[in-house]
Order: sequence, then C-alpha cells, then structure tokens
Amino acid sequence: MIYIRFPLSLRNVEDMLHERGTDICHESARLWIDRFGTCFAHKIRKRRSESMRRSPQWQWHLDEVFVSRRQASPTSEASGTTVRQAVDHEGEVLESYVTKIRDNAAALKFLRKAMKRYGNPEVVVTGRRPACRAAMKITRNERRQEAGRYLNNRTENSLLPFRRRERAMPCFRRMRNLQKSIPVHSSVYNHFNLERHINSWIRFKQKRDVALRQWRDLLVVWRPLVREYWRLVRIRLTAPIHPPEAATGASV
Repeated sequence: MIYIRFPLSLRNVEDMLHERGTDICHESARLWIDRFGTCFAHKIRKRRSESMRRSPQWQWHLDEVFVSRRQASPTSEASGTTVRQAVDHEGEVLESYVTKIRDNAAALKFLRKAMKRYGNPEVVVTGRRPACRAAMKITRNERRQEAGRYLNNRTENSLLPFRRRERAMPCFRRMRNLQKSIPVHSSVYNHFNLERHINSWIRFKQKRDVALRQWRDLLVVWRPLVREYWRLVRIRLTAPIHPPEAATGASV
C-alpha cells in the first residue's frame, strides 16, 4: 500500500519497512505489486464502472502525454511512449492506455475501450489533434466534442501524481511495465482522493475512514492468496541447488 499510494521508489519502501522491523528486498515489493496490484485495481475499477454505468455521464476529458523510457543500453537512443487518459468532470482517472504511435487507430481504440467500460458521456473535451477528431467522428460523437486551449486543464492536473512518481523512479524500461503500473496507481489514487479542499475536516476524516475500511476489505479477500504466494516463493528460494550429474562412461 505504501508504494502504490505514495510516490516512492521500491528502495524507499525497503528502507521504510526496515525501519519498522520488516527486512525485505525491493524486488520482493516489486513482485508483490506485479502479482496483486492489478487484482486490487481491477476490483476498485469494476466497482466504480458499475456505479457509473447506472447514472448518465456528463463530461469527460481526453488527453495524451509523452513519457520517456529508460535506455536499453548506454549506446542506444532514448525512446518514449504516449499515455492517453480519460478523466471525468471530478478529475478522477477513468482509463489509461499506452501506445507507441500517435495515430487515428490508437485514439479510436482508446475511446472505444473507455466508452465500453464506463458508458457514453454527454460532452467529451479533447485536444486539437486530428486523431481525436477522427475518433469522435467514427464513433458518431462529433457533436459532443469540445476542443479549446484551456478546456482540458483537468486532464493536465490529473497527470501530476504520475509525474511525481516518474521523478521518484528512473523512468520506465519497458512499455509493458508502464501499461501495468499506470492503471494500478490511478485506481488507488481515485480510491483515496477524498477532495480535501471542498470538505470539512470532520467530513474528510469520515471519508478517509470509509476508504481505508474498503481497502482493508479487499486485503481480507486476497489475504489467503497472498500467504500461499509467499509460501511458494519461500519454498523456491530455499530449495537446494543440486549440481548436474557427471557424465558417465569412458571416452574412447
């Protein structure tokens, strides 16, 4: 939970747990996130999508941002990918999609994926790129599209937690890891984003307690699987390594 909720690196989590008396390796934290982080994010996203589909959607914000990736070798050139995000009118991230090419096909695939999961909004605020206009036209939503200079600032603000995490870790090496980590962190951020600036202190504490209780309920459901996973990992790490048997038979 520490690594998912706060912009920390894996080694920061290792040092914090060591201070609390838990001695683990940062690779153990990474394996735990890869194994169970997507499950937690899927539960949170599924609960939110079911509630959103029962009510009409008002306004979405679609935008894309360039993310640099770590060099595979010192002699190779730095590369990057494009992250597309869909944000609702409250600033919560609905869908994230990572692609290499910024073309019409990628924009159309992302728009169809978001509408299939969350429904069809009344207004869609996009950028001025032709790919967004083409995707809206293919899905027959061109009348609902709005594009302007400052209309999409909500999407830019929703990317701030991702930028903080990007600075905490040395970029991303693979596109697959980026696609796996962004939905996890976005879902957990939505779960604990309680709008402190518009709620009183008492109301904010009540919402925070409810969010923490729901998070613990998710952990209770997955706790037996977590224990079994770490038991198998412990068996694999402590298994004796047998040297290969020597070849028998005399050589001619």
